[in-house]
Amino acid sequence: MEGQARPLAMPALFQVENPMLRQAGKQTMDGLLAATAWLIAENLWAGSDWQLRRMGIWALISLAVGGLFQLTRHVYRMTDLRDSIRLGMATLTLMCLSMFLELLTGPLSLSPQIPHIAFGASILTGGFWGTLRIGCRWWRETQVRQTIIPARISERKNRTLIVGAGQAGALVLQELLRHSELGFLVVGFIDDDASIKGERIHGIPVLGDTTRLEEVVRKYKVSNAILAVPSAPGLVVRRLNAVLQALHVQVKTVPGLYNLLGTQVWKPVIRDVSIEDVLRRDTVHLDHSALLEAIEGSVVLITGAGGSIGSELARQIATFGPKHMVLLGRGENSLWMIQREFQRLFPGQAYSLELMDIRNRTGLREVFQLYRPDIVMHAAAHKHVPFLETHPVEAVLNNIFGTMNVVEAALESGTRSFVSISTDKAVNPTNVLGASKRIAECIVLEASKKAQAGSRFVSVRFGNVLGSRGSVVPVFKEQIEHGGPITVTHPEMTRYFMTIPEASQLVLQAGLLGETGKVYVLDMGEAVKILDLAADMARLSGLTPGRDIEIEFAGLRPGEKLHEELFLDQERSSTELHSKVFETNPQGISPDKLFEGLEGFRKAVGLPYRQRQPEIVRLLQWMVPTYTPSLLGVGRYGGFAWNRRQANLPVAPDKPCRRKNPPQKDATAPWLVQNKSKI
Repeated sequence: MEGQARPLAMPALFQVENPMLRQAGKQTMDGLLAATAWLIAENLWAGSDWQLRRMGIWALISLAVGGLFQLTRHVYRMTDLRDSIRLGMATLTLMCLSMFLELLTGPLSLSPQIPHIAFGASILTGGFWGTLRIGCRWWRETQVRQTIIPARISERKNRTLIVGAGQAGALVLQELLRHSELGFLVVGFIDDDASIKGERIHGIPVLGDTTRLEEVVRKYKVSNAILAVPSAPGLVVRRLNAVLQALHVQVKTVPGLYNLLGTQVWKPVIRDVSIEDVLRRDTVHLDHSALLEAIEGSVVLITGAGGSIGSELARQIATFGPKHMVLLGRGENSLWMIQREFQRLFPGQAYSLELMDIRNRTGLREVFQLYRPDIVMHAAAHKHVPFLETHPVEAVLNNIFGTMNVVEAALESGTRSFVSISTDKAVNPTNVLGASKRIAECIVLEASKKAQAGSRFVSVRFGNVLGSRGSVVPVFKEQIEHGGPITVTHPEMTRYFMTIPEASQLVLQAGLLGETGKVYVLDMGEAVKILDLAADMARLSGLTPGRDIEIEFAGLRPGEKLHEELFLDQERSSTELHSKVFETNPQGISPDKLFEGLEGFRKAVGLPYRQRQPEIVRLLQWMVPTYTPSLLGVGRYGGFAWNRRQANLPVAPDKPCRRKNPPQKDATAPWLVQNKSKI
C-alpha cells in the first residue's frame, strides 16, 4: 500500500518456529551472557586470570537456576512484572549460592576469591538477562510498531484523555499504545488521587483531578475521553459524562467490575457509555466462602433459566462449582442461547436442559424426581403488567399454580434450599401481576412450615432490572434508534432499578444464606424518575431532548401506578445478612384461607369468559386485602381490560365493547374522554 512503511525484520531468534530450537537459542544466549558476567567479574573485578573451566561451570549453574524459574519459557517481547519478579528471584538464588560457597572454600580447596567473584557474577548475570528481555520488549513497542503502523503521531486526530490513573487506566493506555492504528493520542490522565499528580504513567502525565476537567479539555484540545473507573458508582459516571458531553467530548468507558463472573479477568474493552453505567452502584461484596460451601457439589435447578434473571443466576451459580445444573424453561430458543453460552464460558460444568412448562405438574415432578435438586431457584413467571391485566387467568395458572407445582415438587424431592423470585409490585398491588406474586410469596411461606428440618424456603423481592425482557430500557433504545419520539407514561412516574448481575448476586446471598420462612427485599437505592432515565439515554446517544428527539407522555398503562413500594407498612426490618438486603416480617395467609382461595381459582379458570375474569379479580382481592384493582386495568370493566395502547385494537372502533353496559366516564381515567366513541 502506498505510503505504508515496510516492516523491519525481527531478529532471527524471534522467527524460529520450532519450540525446541527456540528454547535452545534462548538458553544458549542466557549461557553466553552468564559466561560473560563471570569473565567480567573474574578478570576486571577480582583482577585474577580467567579460566574457561570455571566460566563454563558458572554458565551451567546459571542455566540450572534459570530453568528452575522457567526464565526462557515466556515471550521476551511481552515481558511483564511477573516475569521481572521471577528474574529477580533467580538472581537472588544465584547470590545465595555464591555466599554458600564461602562455607565450601576449605573442604573443596577453592580460592578465597571464588565466592566474591561468584557474587559479582550473580549481579551481572541478572542484569544481563534483564537487559535482554527488556530490550526485546522495547523493540516490540517502539521499532516494530513505528515501522508497521503508517500513522504518525502528528496524524492522529483523536486527542484522548483517560479519566482514572489506576490499574484500569494504565491497562487502557497500554492497549491504545499497542494499537496506535486506531489513531488515539493520549495527552494525559485525570485522577483525584493527589499523591500521583504530576507523575507519569508509561510516559504520560497525570494532569490533575476532576475539578480541572474543563480546564484540561480546553488546554489540550481533547476530543475523546475514556472513563477508566470500573468500580465507580453510577453517580460519578453520570457527573463525569455530563461535564464531558457539555464540552463536546466523545465519551467512552470500560466494563464495570459487576460484569465479572468468578475467576474472569477484567479486560480494558473500550465501549460507549450505557445507561447501566450511569445507574450502577457500588460493587456487591458477597460472602464467597459461605456461598461456595452452600453450592459446591450440589445439584441446582433453575426455573425460567432462559430468562434475564434465570440465565444470570445460572452464570453466577456456575462459578461456584455445583455438581450438576438443571436449566428448566419453556422457551426453546432461550434455552438454546444459554446452552451455547455455557459451552463457551463453562465447558467443564455438568448441566442438563429441560424443556418444561411449570404448569405441567406431572412433567415437573418427573424432572424433580430424576435430578432430586438440592437447590431450586424459581425465576419462572409472567411479568408483563398490561398483558396480565387483559389475561389475568394466565397470571393465576403460571404465577400461582406454577409456583405451587414447583414448591410441591421441591418438597417431595427433599430440596434443601428453595428461593422464589418476587417483585416490588407485590406490595400494595394495583395489578394482577403484583397480586399473583403476593400469593406466590404466601405459598412459599406456607411450604417453609412443611419442609424438613434444616431446609430453607424463602422469597426475594426486588424492583426492575436494567436490560431485562420487557424493561423500559430496551424500549427506549429502540425508540432512539428510530429517531423517536421516546414515550414516557407520566412525568412523575418513578421506578427502582438495579443491574441484572447485581440483583442476581444479592438473590444468591439472601436466598441461600438467609433464614427459612422469610421474604427478603433487596436495597434498590433511590427511585429513578422514568423521565430522567429517558433524557439520560437520549444524551448518552448524543441527542438533546426537545431539540434532537422528542419525549412524549402517553399516560398510565393498565395496571400501572406512579410509584412502587418495597415493603408493607408493618413489614420492614433490617438484617445482618448483607448491607444491601432487608428482611421483612411477612404477613402470610392462613392455611385454610390459602387452600380455599386456591380451590376457588381452580374453579374460576374453568368458568366461561364473562364469568371467569370478574371471579378471578374477586378472589385476588379476597386473598390479598391490600390489592386495589387499577381503574385503567381489570378494575375498569369488572375484569374486562382493554389495552388502549395496542396498535391493532382487539375490538374495532365502530364495534361495541364486549361489556354491554360500560361504566360512565371516570375522572381518574381522562383518556376515556378521547376514546368514548370506541366503548
